[in-house]
Amino acid sequence: MTSLYRLDAPASTIAAAFGADVGNDPWTGDYVAPGRPAPVIVSDGRGGSPNSLGRYLRPKLWGVPPPPQGDRPVTAVRNLESPFWIGTLRHAELRCLIPATAFSYWSGADGARRQHWFSVPSRPVFAFAGIHRQGDDWPCFAMLTTDANRLVAHHQPKGMPVILHPEDYATWLSGEWRAAVALAVPYPSQLMAVGDTPPV
Repeated sequence: MTSLYRLDAPASTIAAAFGADVGNDPWTGDYVAPGRPAPVIVSDGRGGSPNSLGRYLRPKLWGVPPPPQGDRPVTAVRNLESPFWIGTLRHAELRCLIPATAFSYWSGADGARRQHWFSVPSRPVFAFAGIHRQGDDWPCFAMLTTDANRLVAHHQPKGMPVILHPEDYATWLSGEWRAAVALAVPYPSQLMAVGDTPPV
């Protein structure tokens, strides 16, 4: 699973792209790694005003507290049939969009490994499907993953983040949980690009 992505856009641009209320998010653009803060988009589930759609930008840390048998924060959720995650996925208010401009994988033989950056050229800021935790003690998030598409599998066959189409944002944020989980499929390879550096 990826442990690095970029969000090279300021909070105001991100909020505009997703019809969200920017609030006081100070994000100006940077990389995101486990344990670092980044903005995610949450919903009140009620639709909100025509301008905000009930969506809000909120800063949270990447990595949710582990299950009882775990010993480190969870950054990626793959087994959507696990009782631990079903309890979260059933509650739309605990789902979020994770804005990104690119994500990274390393591949190659030891001593000759190369970093690859994956993006969606038609959408400078796209979104991963995510879950988040509320509360003041550890506001955090994790992304969903699925099977790798052909482009990603060429470099990393183990899987890829769930990238959502814009028309599916509302279903992920406020839809019935079975419809939301059905969105956890590989994003089409032909809509993506890969390069040695993040897109500018």
